[in-house]
Amino acid sequence: MNMTVFDIKNLLPQSEPDTQKVIQWIDRYGEALLTRMEEGHLTASSFIFNAFRTKILMVYHNIYQSWSWTGGHADGNADLKAVALKEATEETGVTDFRFIDDSICAVDILPVQAHIKHGKPVKEHVHLNICYALECDENALLRIKPDENSGVAWIDLSDWKSRVSENDKLMIPIYEKIICKYTQF
Repeated sequence: MNMTVFDIKNLLPQSEPDTQKVIQWIDRYGEALLTRMEEGHLTASSFIFNAFRTKILMVYHNIYQSWSWTGGHADGNADLKAVALKEATEETGVTDFRFIDDSICAVDILPVQAHIKHGKPVKEHVHLNICYALECDENALLRIKPDENSGVAWIDLSDWKSRVSENDKLMIPIYEKIICKYTQF
């Protein structure tokens, strides 16, 4: 069975503050949200923990010049769980991830500033981001994806805040809520 944006709508956790806004976008734009619509579109990310949940696997994002979660655009795929997994593998080189649970761990509307990507201008827009929590072996071989990141590293939960500079007023609270949901920190 092929998923649709309306299937995504039914999976969204009602406890997340941005869920109702994402539902409004889905009701208004439907399947167009799976494309890179200029105003905004669906993205999927992964927050990756080690087995002991004492470290997180992050990438140093070339555009944002900050350590961040992995993720990317739906690009036509409504199975955002598969998108999150594909992006985590592409951006870290790790091939053996496990979902901590089957549920969506966070729903956030993320503003994206205008920037240049692959030599072309990208207008300001929003990402309707769906995040999943993953786990993997911290001894797995890591590999950067040079066109997107310049580093991949395990970061201790006691030190991650000092590494996040990408819109820190927005991203730090998002990362904190996920960390609090899955750890004792």
